[in-house]
Amino acid sequence: MKKLTFITIVVLLIFSVPVNAVSNESYGYGYKKQYNEMPPDLGFYGPLIEKYNGLYLGDEENRMVYLTFDSGYEQGYTEQILDVLNEKDVPATFFLTGHYVDDQPELVKRKVEEGHIIGNHSNDHLDYTKVSDDKVKEDLKVLDEKIINTTDQEVVKFFRPAKGIFSERTLKLTDELGYTNIFWTVALVDWNRDENKGWKHAFDEVLRQVHPGAIILLHAVTEDNAEALGYLIDELRGQGYEFGSLDDLVWHHSVPIG
Repeated sequence: MKKLTFITIVVLLIFSVPVNAVSNESYGYGYKKQYNEMPPDLGFYGPLIEKYNGLYLGDEENRMVYLTFDSGYEQGYTEQILDVLNEKDVPATFFLTGHYVDDQPELVKRKVEEGHIIGNHSNDHLDYTKVSDDKVKEDLKVLDEKIINTTDQEVVKFFRPAKGIFSERTLKLTDELGYTNIFWTVALVDWNRDENKGWKHAFDEVLRQVHPGAIILLHAVTEDNAEALGYLIDELRGQGYEFGSLDDLVWHHSVPIG
């Protein structure tokens, strides 16, 4: 009787685990930089992100790069950044939190009006690996509605995990909800608003890391990035690079080859 009970419990435990369950092991996105116009080595992150239709890199055969900005709060530099993007006719994607949309609706509207894309960066800047599927869905929906109600953007297609923290479970879930996870291959430590090092530092760091197909991540809270942006755009164009939008990148990846 005891043996039968044990077997029954084991069988129940096996069948109580969802068939399609995936790992929720938490990862902090990162990579090994390679420089000399070579993309970084992502290790196993690359195949894992690609498995769930995420993007971290564009076409390496073309000298196209993609500008993205993360914004959780406003520090007074976004207008300058938008002025430069408008003057240089460069598209960008801004990944925003709910606080930013609530606090800066006019700037959010301006971004869309001037042809930029707004992406979801989690309404509450949550680590999705630590919350339930229902909480993830709620958080995404709340921010999507804020963006759509504030701007003329009809749908939010792109998601970037808060703090770059993700798991296979969160990649799968957000993919199933219709989002394209957007990571990056060029970034610098630029989110500490009180640690400005001068625009030349930001300029040099991006140029050291840039490569064909790069998705560039900048934060919009430092004077360094705002001051460097115009010089950076001019220099990259001088090196033969062009600036694309994430919409272009997704379209390129969706077109069958051959």
